[in-house]
Amino acid sequence: MKTIRFGIIGCGLMGREFASAAARWTHLTATPARPEIVAICNRSEKPCEWFKQAAPSIQQTTNDYRELLANPNVDAVYVALPHHLHEEVYVAAIEAGKHLMGEKPFGIDRAANQKILAAIERHPKILVRCVSQFPFFPAVQQIGRMIDAGALGRIIEVQSGFLHSSDLDPNKPINWKRLVEFNGEYGVMGDLGMHACHMIFRAGWRPTTVRAVLSKIVSERPDGRGGKAACKTWDNATLLSTLQDPSGGDPFPWTLRTARIAPGERNTWYLEILGTRASVRYSTRSANQLEIMEYTGGPQAWRQVQTGSETTFPTITGPIFEFGFTDAILQMWAAFVTELAQGALPSRFAGCATPHEAALSHALFDAAIQSMRTSSVVAISS
Repeated sequence: MKTIRFGIIGCGLMGREFASAAARWTHLTATPARPEIVAICNRSEKPCEWFKQAAPSIQQTTNDYRELLANPNVDAVYVALPHHLHEEVYVAAIEAGKHLMGEKPFGIDRAANQKILAAIERHPKILVRCVSQFPFFPAVQQIGRMIDAGALGRIIEVQSGFLHSSDLDPNKPINWKRLVEFNGEYGVMGDLGMHACHMIFRAGWRPTTVRAVLSKIVSERPDGRGGKAACKTWDNATLLSTLQDPSGGDPFPWTLRTARIAPGERNTWYLEILGTRASVRYSTRSANQLEIMEYTGGPQAWRQVQTGSETTFPTITGPIFEFGFTDAILQMWAAFVTELAQGALPSRFAGCATPHEAALSHALFDAAIQSMRTSSVVAISS
């Protein structure tokens, strides 16, 4: 099996999740390659000790990402840094000839995103993808197969979102995601939005207009030094958008919600698509349950399908067993490594989010901010 040597830039939570997925690679039974973590970069030393124990293959530890990118033994990098650093580090990684998996939203704003896209255009042989785990749940993969088969008929309406309540406590200390200079003006949309957009964009549906309601609910938080700091980013966002299928047909509505303050939600990703032949709905609150309603002229009733570990990339776990978040992360990384190793994937919905899908999210979020400022429906420029 081919080995792809990875460097990790940013050793926080998601960096540890990747290291954990790499350590579990033997759980996958049919991938053409495997990742090996050989280098890590982090501003502080403390997290590096955990990585050295978790990944004995690490040969380089540095606090300068340029040193890691200069390492000829690194084939690809995973970059998990705050949004204001995306442009600088992503462009540098691409220019250094390293394949890249990067965190969303691929730039703090649209200008930064366009510079990343320009670097990709200059280096077409470099594989660049964006993190988005939730479409790899087996139930969502089944929805993708239904879309590909035309089983839903004409699309009537779509709803998707990502909700959690981590900021409901006003005494939670402020962090970089609440500061515009680090997180960007998009706020919660930049932080969570790509997850809720991935399936819609992969289906080929394109937003043409948007009316947005954005909320700043907690105005200040403890600054960790005994004082208070202003929270300048949006906590919650509700977008009503018009979607167009490039293959034809009339436009249809899409309601997109992202929220850091959604009482009662822990980390809920959901998708609902209503069609003239069949409708589907799914939520990670019931992670192994897919609801389907097929219209055949008789009574209209939702049926529940219990999914298991019916994964796109086979594992040693049998289909009868249940699937979870860390399994979705492993599947996402299997998609990236498979595409990097052989240039092809099992199906359209089995791939990681692309840079152009991330760019489309920037166009949507830019228009959403303009909509909030003007209290009007705004056309989305691609």
